[in-house]
Amino acid sequence: MGGKVVNLGEQRFDRMIEGDKFYIDKTGFIREWWEFGSTVTLITRPRRFGKTLNMSMLECFFSTKYAGRGDLFEGLSIWEEEGTTGAHKYRELQGTFPVIFLSFANIKAKNCIDMEYKITKIIADLYDQNSFLLEGELLSENEKAYYRSIQPGIRGAIAADTIHSMANFMQRYYGKDVIILLDEYDTPMQEAWLSGYWDEAVSFLRGLFNSTFKTNPYIHRGLITGITRISKESIFSDLNNLDVITTTSDEYATAFGFTEEEVFQALDDAGLGSEKQGVKKWYDGFTFGEHTDIYNPWSIASFIGKKGKYNPYWSNTSGNGLTNSLIQKGAPSIKQTMEELLKGNSFETMLDEQIIFSQLDGSASAVWSMLLAAGYLKVQNLRYVGEQKRPVYTLALTNMEVRMLFEDMVKGWFEGSTEMYYNEFISALLNDNVRKMNTFMNKVALNTFSSFDSGNKPSEQAEPERFYHGFVLGMVVSLAGAYKVRSNRESGYGRYDVMIAPVDKTKKAYIFEFKVLDSDEDEESLADTLANAHAQIEEKQYEAELIADGFAPEQIRKYGFAFQGKTCLIG
Repeated sequence: MGGKVVNLGEQRFDRMIEGDKFYIDKTGFIREWWEFGSTVTLITRPRRFGKTLNMSMLECFFSTKYAGRGDLFEGLSIWEEEGTTGAHKYRELQGTFPVIFLSFANIKAKNCIDMEYKITKIIADLYDQNSFLLEGELLSENEKAYYRSIQPGIRGAIAADTIHSMANFMQRYYGKDVIILLDEYDTPMQEAWLSGYWDEAVSFLRGLFNSTFKTNPYIHRGLITGITRISKESIFSDLNNLDVITTTSDEYATAFGFTEEEVFQALDDAGLGSEKQGVKKWYDGFTFGEHTDIYNPWSIASFIGKKGKYNPYWSNTSGNGLTNSLIQKGAPSIKQTMEELLKGNSFETMLDEQIIFSQLDGSASAVWSMLLAAGYLKVQNLRYVGEQKRPVYTLALTNMEVRMLFEDMVKGWFEGSTEMYYNEFISALLNDNVRKMNTFMNKVALNTFSSFDSGNKPSEQAEPERFYHGFVLGMVVSLAGAYKVRSNRESGYGRYDVMIAPVDKTKKAYIFEFKVLDSDEDEESLADTLANAHAQIEEKQYEAELIADGFAPEQIRKYGFAFQGKTCLIG
């Protein structure tokens, strides 16, 4: 690539090639997709993994709009592909199919009406771009009237049938069935879940998708891309011809993202060959099927474009809202697992790669499935258990860039004045200032309890436990390097809530016990609850782990945290 310019914002293949921009040849995907022969294929990959560019590449290769544009593919692998007779096998296909290419990447709306408007605006634009179909006698007068009625904001069955109808018109005009490409199909679904209109969105999109891909006799091939595999029952009901390729599938493993060989060659070409191991540590780690060492194209292109400057490029792009919500408001077990992941550890879980959004509030497995699909987790190992050979995955954070993303996400939970109070609490803790600990902890709790969906009764599943684990995650991030923060681990005769052990063993160590005022336990005040917390620390001998680790009893500070609603008493 030599001194080729890196253009991060360009997602049109023709402009990329015509501008002689930095490009790693992925035209082998054309051959692979064509020869698999599936009528409709859904491929899921994380964001910024070249999905839109590859879809644009397919349009440039197959669409009649690009007839005679073989120059776009000269020097690339697909143009040199030879058939059995020695002829160039794929050149005769270039520019010979009617193609419908739509992208839902920008469909982000706060309500269903706005979502439908934005989608129908894209479809209305498609109709405008092909208005030549209105010329002559191809369409009947009724069909021409229908064609002209397609405007942004159309509703119901008319909207659902629009792409199907366009495929009909194009098939008749060109005398050839249509290739339909739909990019980032699930963006509106994620936005609908976040904004609370999931059921309405499902109803609209199910009709649109089934009409387009299931009951469409005019489709030759269909390709759908997105980040997640939303459950078939939700929006692809009865679509039996759908070939689903996820991040755990072996098909198309190297078509999206850069292989290590491609990355290292690009670094050499850019004069950055000495940075290979640093780039591997920061940006490697994605695994598709059995193919390991896949790199994020956005991060690599950014690194090369910035002349070898390390930054969390991928994590700084938009699109983390759903992930943040799933972890911040997730069950305590999810925060606890995140605590381990941020320490560099892995965990085992079963997964269902069909994302059922209605389960995201209550199923940790659904959350891990989502984070794996989004690229934040990687598969370290896969084993099968039981007679039914159910897969059990060992998952870890993908790389350093992803780790920094989550650290920043946790810090974001304590933004603004809360961040100041949180830092003041940590300072007061390290200086044995119990009065200030109480002052600042109450301010932290007041400002962040609602963020973690915590309740105020010990019988409620949420209670302050969600806050407590979010609070602990904050300590894991803010004290990293100087202290080891552990939670819910066995020590002595029970499981402590939080233990903070300094790396420097001449410094103080800490034990926290969190309790909620419980009238069923004859607790009339927070002071009673605090006393019970201390009694539990002593009775269960939680300091045993620290003492075994070389800390003297006088180095160990034991604190009870008593909660009633958003009020806290520490002592």
